[in-house]
Amino acid sequence: MAALDADGTHTAGSPPTKEVPLHLALYARDPSAQAVVHLHSTHAVAVSCLEPGDPYSCLPPLTAYFAMRAGRTPLIPYAAPGDQALADHVRAVPFPFRAALPANHGLVVTGTDLEQAVWSAIEVEETARLHLLLHGRRARPLDPAQIADLADRHSVHWPAAPVAGH
Repeated sequence: MAALDADGTHTAGSPPTKEVPLHLALYARDPSAQAVVHLHSTHAVAVSCLEPGDPYSCLPPLTAYFAMRAGRTPLIPYAAPGDQALADHVRAVPFPFRAALPANHGLVVTGTDLEQAVWSAIEVEETARLHLLLHGRRARPLDPAQIADLADRHSVHWPAAPVAGH
């Protein structure tokens, strides 16, 4: 694992990956983020290759733990790994998020510490797996009132979808 400072200077651990611009863009979006987990896990990659049913979250809120740990999960437009365009696409998302799926790539998750980011990444992968298992079936995701209740109880980061044109 590589450790970098806020400017992207390598401070400890393994050499950083070519994905440093993507990770720095995630940190810049959320000052509370102290860790980024970036995986190419099978189910998240599979979902990142699908057209999303919701333009604001490519994964539905199937479980309370997904809503609490990951929240709205946008599909980030495709750019080659390590390309600055991927970081630019992350910066352009018009609402806050903790987890995202870069298209045809994998998943990225932020957390207030590494443990939180890891648990959130696990929840994204498991929700991606559930989503694929249910694909083509009539699923019953959490409704807005259930998500609002979770937000009130657990400080869930699940912003309302932006209104078109705003």
